[in-house]
Amino acid sequence: MVRIRLRRVGLKRQPSYRIVVTDRESPRDGRYIEIIGFYNPRTEPITMDIQEDRALYWLSVGAQPSEPVARILAKLGTTDRLARLRKGESIETLTAEAVAVKASQPKQSPKTRKESPVGQPGAKAERAAAKSESAEASQ
Repeated sequence: MVRIRLRRVGLKRQPSYRIVVTDRESPRDGRYIEIIGFYNPRTEPITMDIQEDRALYWLSVGAQPSEPVARILAKLGTTDRLARLRKGESIETLTAEAVAVKASQPKQSPKTRKESPVGQPGAKAERAAAKSESAEASQ
């Protein structure tokens, strides 16, 4: 069975995900058939990009989306377009509609909204020094 799911990429504690089509039994970051999109929850607003024509193709031939991918597809309107594809609309008109919707949205900044949880160099030492000062003050 073929699944559409998230594949984690990015640095430690700074996740971003690729939306991939893969065999159900392959591991999360293992072998995949095709990359069809990208999801970055760390940007403001959250970046969700998908190749609409490929997603509709894989969904139409029976690929099952995971729960997070199903939510992403619903937010982007892909599940509604899939229902219209099954009713008989052509895939060209549906992908043209998706491109028009994407073009009408403002450009997103690639900068992350949150600083890395790792922090600045030396931040751990500063926290330890502040903790020891507060311990000395309480004595």
